[in-house]
Amino acid sequence: MKAIVQDRYGPPETLTLADVDAPVPAADEVLVRVEAAALNAYDWHVMRGDPRLARLSMGRSGPQARIRGRDFAGRVEAVGPDVRQVRPGDAVFGDLGDANGAFAEYVCVPETLVARKPGNLTPQQAAALPLAGVTALMGLCDVGQVEPGHHVLVNGASGGVGTLAVQLAKALGATVTGVCSTRNVDLVRSLGADHVVDYTRADFTHDTGRHDVVFDLVGNRSLTALRRALTPTGTLVLSGGGVYRGGSLVGPVWLIARGRLLAPFVRHRIAILTTAPSRQHLDTLRAHAEAGRLTPVIDRTYRLPEVPEAIRYVEGEHARAKVVITI
Repeated sequence: MKAIVQDRYGPPETLTLADVDAPVPAADEVLVRVEAAALNAYDWHVMRGDPRLARLSMGRSGPQARIRGRDFAGRVEAVGPDVRQVRPGDAVFGDLGDANGAFAEYVCVPETLVARKPGNLTPQQAAALPLAGVTALMGLCDVGQVEPGHHVLVNGASGGVGTLAVQLAKALGATVTGVCSTRNVDLVRSLGADHVVDYTRADFTHDTGRHDVVFDLVGNRSLTALRRALTPTGTLVLSGGGVYRGGSLVGPVWLIARGRLLAPFVRHRIAILTTAPSRQHLDTLRAHAEAGRLTPVIDRTYRLPEVPEAIRYVEGEHARAKVVITI
């Protein structure tokens, strides 16, 4: 099968289209013919081994998994003998997690990490949901505990996670403020945001009032500044962020580490978001999508051989919403 492979850390030029053996499903796995895959910031972080501290777990000189990509949508080709929830021919979507492998014609995935595709979404739209959607869902529901009537601010509202977070927060009954650049104001407003802050013209940490939940997806402001946007007992949810700026030792981990240290000593609740793919979360996303409450926004689509170009676009802060690979 054709796949995008990588043997050493580096720029997009280290990614190559190659012929590799098709995977064979284990007893609890599903073999999927991939129709679409989506890019995430995660992909360029792994590609470059950035931040460098993360190489202790990802691999010293190159990624442990050769094939890039984690989000996918496609059709089931075969299942292992222990699989019960899906069968050949089913349209599915899922997240391979740290195993990677979605930028390929076929993937094998544990049954617990795949779910039935939303019936009203194309494969491209469905592929855009898993990692970004689960991040938004966990950040708002599991960690932020957003309730009807809450005021929620999303910093990075035009990104892959942010565009979904705005829609989910509205679905939860919140009043939503989205922070983005000038060119994305209309997009964020069209997703249902009650208020949109253009960060080139206003400072949301001073000018937007107080919020019950601040969901930070960018990592470009200090903890002191972010806490200014909270109510006295509000929750700050930290979830990485950043674009490639020549490499770093710790990246957004530094802000997250400071958040962990500060959390016990302040009245605000500072929560660090860690995500893990699961069928339960994918089923929740499907329900929101099929009810019309959640529609992924796709910025650009590329073909499988164009993955290096697609990642270059994503890591350079040009992308808004999701970038998808059609296979």
